[in-house]
Amino acid sequence: MKPVVIRNHKLPVVSVIIPALNEQRRIEAVIREAARVHPSTEVIVVANGSTDGTDRIATRLGAIVIHGEDPLGHDVGRFVGAQAAKGKVLLFIDGDMVIPSFQLAPFVRAVLSGVDFALNDYRGPIHHIPVHRVILSKHVLNVMLGRSDLKGASLTTVPHAISRRALKEIGAESLAIPPLAHTIAISKGLKVKPVHSIQVGKLNPRRVKKNNVDPLEAMITGDHLEAINWLMKQKGPRAGYSDLQRKRDKVR
Repeated sequence: MKPVVIRNHKLPVVSVIIPALNEQRRIEAVIREAARVHPSTEVIVVANGSTDGTDRIATRLGAIVIHGEDPLGHDVGRFVGAQAAKGKVLLFIDGDMVIPSFQLAPFVRAVLSGVDFALNDYRGPIHHIPVHRVILSKHVLNVMLGRSDLKGASLTTVPHAISRRALKEIGAESLAIPPLAHTIAISKGLKVKPVHSIQVGKLNPRRVKKNNVDPLEAMITGDHLEAINWLMKQKGPRAGYSDLQRKRDKVR
């Protein structure tokens, strides 16, 4: 295989941020595709808690590698990577799925053309009964934000890209809780738009379930509740919606 060439520009146009935990089998292919997304690209691998040589492979390929002794989780990894990024566009992908560069390019183009948050227009299996709680949480949050048009599109799902301006507006630390960052962005009037659909449900490796329970489901739904709590603190207990004709003060 030809070595990938990553030019570490002082001021790159695109920063691709890749959290990775023990992804030695996939990380080379992930980096190769990331490096092709734009001629002026830096690739940042947040090797949080990796012990299998993921960081060494990334370094050999020319990526900027941020080491962490303990597993941080993908969301905190994105926050850490965003702090180090220099690009005008920050593109977030995961180290456990290989997405071709031509599928990543629409997210970059959207931000360069004025979109602040370019989302994956992936809605998940919405016709299953019952609807998965994570999918339901995404739809509910978007309705509460007055953006039912987004349906299940969310910052919880990769790939997504954000502008440098958006990062300053929401604060990099909010990326550690994707639904919160999503909520802050919409509340601040930033341009949030689904730009391309990638069926990540088919690409994402199956997670091991304990007692038939998805270990991430409770965490992600909890993140959505935290975002709703933030929204209610900003706009009141009905999140800005009117109480119509109800006279609650008359109830005894």
